[in-house]
Amino acid sequence: MTQQVRGVIAPGKNEPVRVEMILVPDPGPGEAVVQVRACGVCHTDLHYKQGGISDEFPFLLGHEASGVVESVGKGVTEVAPGDFVILNWRAVCGQCRACLRGRPQYCFDTHNARQKMTLVGGTSRTKLGGGTELSPALGIGAFAEKTLVAAGQCTKVDPAVAPAVAGLLGCGVMAGIGAAINTGGVGRGDSVAVIGCGGVGDAAIAGSRLAGAGRIIAVDIDDRKLETARRMGATHTVNSRSTDPVEAIRELTGGFGADVVIDAVGHPETYKQAFYARDLAGTVVLVGVPTPEMTLELPLLDVFGRGGALKSSWYGDCLPSRDFPMLIDLHLQGRLDLGAFVTETIGLDDIEKAFARMHEGDVLRSVVEF
Repeated sequence: MTQQVRGVIAPGKNEPVRVEMILVPDPGPGEAVVQVRACGVCHTDLHYKQGGISDEFPFLLGHEASGVVESVGKGVTEVAPGDFVILNWRAVCGQCRACLRGRPQYCFDTHNARQKMTLVGGTSRTKLGGGTELSPALGIGAFAEKTLVAAGQCTKVDPAVAPAVAGLLGCGVMAGIGAAINTGGVGRGDSVAVIGCGGVGDAAIAGSRLAGAGRIIAVDIDDRKLETARRMGATHTVNSRSTDPVEAIRELTGGFGADVVIDAVGHPETYKQAFYARDLAGTVVLVGVPTPEMTLELPLLDVFGRGGALKSSWYGDCLPSRDFPMLIDLHLQGRLDLGAFVTETIGLDDIEKAFARMHEGDVLRSVVEF
């Protein structure tokens, strides 16, 4: 038996998103149907809409979500109907070489639901026929009243947390916090510089503060974002439009450079800034996502001579079953203000406007609430 629910699709490259009726099948073996409570509007969804990730249109957008498990398929034991969960896009397999080595956060065979959600019927707006299969963004598709996922994509957390706050750990906030704590290994007293103070960069700042960093330097070209970064925990700010960020970071760290520099932009120029702004034997973490045509050129002697580590951080190197409950508990204890990342709550019909607001510089997260 299938259910008809409202969902937001991207029908074609750069076309406006549409609210359509979709069919959600009953969960099969290893699957779960989740009643979505909230879903953040992430830049990755915009990339899907623009065709920057794949051309498997139409997409069912949305992936940064929380909700309540409605039903589960055969063999599911990790969650049960009624559980409040955060959705993740890396359900670990438990059998690949990374999992068997005790490093499931690097699982090489993550998976999604096997069944497909489909359109109820074609309309003149979408020109898509009934039964058209939808490609869920990051295997989730949570700009919908209900969605079908692999049960391993559901992580049970304390239901006392607000859904709009919890869902943010499903992608951007986890990516930033994890880049600092998991990938960068920020520790007590460390100096940290974060280049790019959007949602992910601010989460890296919050994660660095949580880890006990002594000096946290925020770098951006927008003074409004730098002010927000201060509220998230930055001790110093640098406007790189008017100031050389490498020199500024060195000056703020005794002339040495930061112990950890996090590039939350993902451009060759910002990566070079991160590379030269770190201390000898320091760590560079790339968490901003480059585009396919970008290339990087660095003198190999500089790579050799500076030592340290150059790392990329995919999903903050998180293990959802470990990290999501811990961070929710810290939030409920008042030690991690996840609510500060929610700029506004909106409805399904407002998602196209939310994409436009991303470019205005004053939104960390627009969150769809159901």
